[in-house]
Amino acid sequence: MVVDGAQLFVRYAYPPNSRGSCGPPDSDALLHYGQSGVTDQGLRELARGFAGAWPYLELIAGAHGIADPLDARVVEAYWVGNSLLDTVGITNLGNSMEDRFRARTGRQFPHLVEGVLAGGVPHHSFHVFEIYPWLGLLRDERRHETALNVLDRCRIRWGLVLAITGDDAVVQSRPLVWDGAALDIGEPAVETAKFAVNGTGFVAGLAVGDVVSLHWDWVCDRLSAHQLQQLKNFTARHLRIANNGVEHRGAAIALEH
Repeated sequence: MVVDGAQLFVRYAYPPNSRGSCGPPDSDALLHYGQSGVTDQGLRELARGFAGAWPYLELIAGAHGIADPLDARVVEAYWVGNSLLDTVGITNLGNSMEDRFRARTGRQFPHLVEGVLAGGVPHHSFHVFEIYPWLGLLRDERRHETALNVLDRCRIRWGLVLAITGDDAVVQSRPLVWDGAALDIGEPAVETAKFAVNGTGFVAGLAVGDVVSLHWDWVCDRLSAHQLQQLKNFTARHLRIANNGVEHRGAAIALEH
C-alpha cells in the first residue's frame, strides 16, 4: 500500500510523541490520524509542531526544489534514508545548524559543526548521534546506562518479526552496545514492540517474517530490502562520526528531539 508523506511521518513521530518527548501534546490525535489513514490540514499542522524534525524536512525539501516538506520522498529520507540526503549539501546543512543551534549551544556549537564537516547528513540518526545530548553522557558512570538506552530507542532501528500476539509483535533486532570507548550495533536480541492499539495500527497485515523499522517501543513501517540497506548505511555513517567525537562531548545541551 502506498502511504502519503504525512501518514509516513505519523508512523515515526507518534512513538516519541506518545511518551511526551517531542512534538505537540496531542498524541491521541496523531494516533487517530495514523489509524484512520486520513490526511488533512490538521495533521499537517501537528507535523509542523515537531520542532526537532520539521526543520530537517524543510531543509531536505528546499535543497531539491520540493514544495512540500511532507512529500513522501522527503519524509522517507529523514527517517529511513534515501538518495536525497547526499545532495542536500554541506553548506545548506551547516547554515541550518547555525540558525537552529548556535545561540543555544555557545561554545559547544563547534562540536555540532564537526558532525557536518565529517559527512553528516540530515537523517534522524544524525540528530540522535550528533545533535541529541545523550552521547555526551555515555562516559558518566551514573547515567551511561540511561544514555545508551535513550540513544538506542530514539534511533530508528530495524528488526525481523518473529511472532504476533494481540497488539504486540515479537521482533529480533540489534541493540546499541557501548564498550566504554565506542558505540556499535550489537548482537541480535529479542524484544516486544507495539504495532496497534485496540487492534488498529499503522502497518496493515503485519506478518511473521516481515522486516520492520522500530522507534522506541513501536513498529513504524514494513521495510523493503533497499530501505533496510539505506537505514543501515546512514546509521553506520553517523555512528562512525559519533565515535570520533565522543571524547570531547561535554555536558548535555537541551535541544529539541
